Amino acid sequence: MFYAVIIAGGRGERFWPLSRAARPKQFLGLTGKKTMFRQTVERVAGAVGFDRILVITAGEFSSLVASQAPEIPPENILGEPVGRDTAAAIGLAALEVASRDPEAVLAVLPADHYINREDRFLEVLQGAVEAARGDFLVTLGITPTRPETGYGYILKGDPAGSFGGLGAFRVERFTEKPDLERALEFLGSGRYLWNSGMFVWRAGVILNCIKQYIPELHRGLREIAAAGGCHSNPGVLDRVYPSLPKLSIDYGVMEKAGNTLVIPGDFGWDDVGSWTALEGYLQPDRQGNVLSGRGVLLDTRNTFIHAPGRTVGTIGLTGLIVVVDGDCVLICPKDRAQEIKKITSALQGEGLGEAT
Repeated sequence: MFYAVIIAGGRGERFWPLSRAARPKQFLGLTGKKTMFRQTVERVAGAVGFDRILVITAGEFSSLVASQAPEIPPENILGEPVGRDTAAAIGLAALEVASRDPEAVLAVLPADHYINREDRFLEVLQGAVEAARGDFLVTLGITPTRPETGYGYILKGDPAGSFGGLGAFRVERFTEKPDLERALEFLGSGRYLWNSGMFVWRAGVILNCIKQYIPELHRGLREIAAAGGCHSNPGVLDRVYPSLPKLSIDYGVMEKAGNTLVIPGDFGWDDVGSWTALEGYLQPDRQGNVLSGRGVLLDTRNTFIHAPGRTVGTIGLTGLIVVVDGDCVLICPKDRAQEIKKITSALQGEGLGEAT
């Protein structure tokens, strides 16, 4: 059996003010008419069926998930009482899948990524599923096209065979977001891939790895399982989950385990992690400006403006992001787009949390 686990609990703070606490990035239609979450669901539904799609999300987003994907059975929507990062979320999903079939393979997929070549993505995913049946922890890597400082990187090691006609490699090292100099070095070497955050493994294998590398998390998961799971006894999740360690699956397991493989993917991937990344999917004018709205941009270059339903006038702007949403306005240099999430913390600190 093969399950798809969609991680849909992020806050999308780099897309403030359009992305807010009550309706974050994955539930918005940033790259098309359909929301990014709905696109992810439809992408995998043909391969696994709606009954084998599980969604891990924040408890307050469960109704959004249900409304945007009503075909997914309610028991397949797992709401976290608090966010504990990806290790806990993936552990909870693996626990649920293992209760149905301990030998099942699960693919962990973020809800907010853009994929252009969906047929090719499914081919790569099937190859990863084949590899995972050999007790490997498999991640999908993306061939870099630019010296991106906002992504993690994977150093390819020796070839590890072919799965579904796709070459796999041992993972030699994971590296978190590098500075520009190192990113240029990685790009030039030809040995590094972007870490897509997509993983494939058997439920029992990842639970054993959590037991070995994050024993505190494993003890909490065992307690949830012993109480009948989060559906049989919802109270156990509210009691145990907040005490689980807060760390990523990359740091908690992948950087420590020795049975990790990476399969390169060439399916037009982007995590669309910032306003500048989204700009790449929109058509600029001859001065490099993107305007969502109407108005005049005088002596303005390389500027991104999102103000639907507004009339905008600018003079003398260069390299800015301007976003208007309701009663909130963002103005930021493009080269600081990765820092936008600082704004939500600052607003909360100033007693303006209702704007986040």
